[in-house]
Amino acid sequence: MARAWRLGLTGGIGSGKSTVAAVLAELGAAVIDADALARSVTAPGGLAIAAIRQVFGDDFITEAGALDRDRMRTLAYADTSARQRLEAIIHPLVSQATWRQASVAEASGHACLVFDVPLLVESAHWRRKVDQVLVVDCDAETQISRVMTRSALERSAVQAIIAAQASRERRLKAADAVIYNDGISLAVLREHVHALAASFGLSLTHHPDPAQLA
Repeated sequence: MARAWRLGLTGGIGSGKSTVAAVLAELGAAVIDADALARSVTAPGGLAIAAIRQVFGDDFITEAGALDRDRMRTLAYADTSARQRLEAIIHPLVSQATWRQASVAEASGHACLVFDVPLLVESAHWRRKVDQVLVVDCDAETQISRVMTRSALERSAVQAIIAAQASRERRLKAADAVIYNDGISLAVLREHVHALAASFGLSLTHHPDPAQLA
């Protein structure tokens, strides 16, 4: 069996990266979502909870037994070392889950594995693990507007998130392919994804199993 094509997908918050991932999934790619995996290990009963409690204390765990994301976000943006300590707990667990999912997807015959990783450019190792990097790009003001609308965050909060991520210039420099998702319709965005699909081993004639996408 041929090795699956490994595509790293990234973009700043509000860029439309998740929408691009969904279109790639429709075309038959197996999408491995690092954010979803991080949420799973910090959910009630998640594998990271005991270590987070030990390192940060009970105040950072909700009554339901999950990571208190709001409290941690406030601490992490104020204290770089706190963010590093949290990442040291979460990242190894997410990495293990990522490669488990990748192995299952490749064994089931997927021609393309899409690693949806928000911090791909910031990582020291991700570029070596993928064949190409696809960046979803847009203007900073568009990012701010989208996130304020969807998440009801203040402008300053969104700007802080953007500042904590890799710069737009750094992401573009790391890209093998770029989709500029600004001022276009969803239909046009889908056309851009379809135009790149063949180079990732995907077929526009693929008809996904609805159960597979659930």
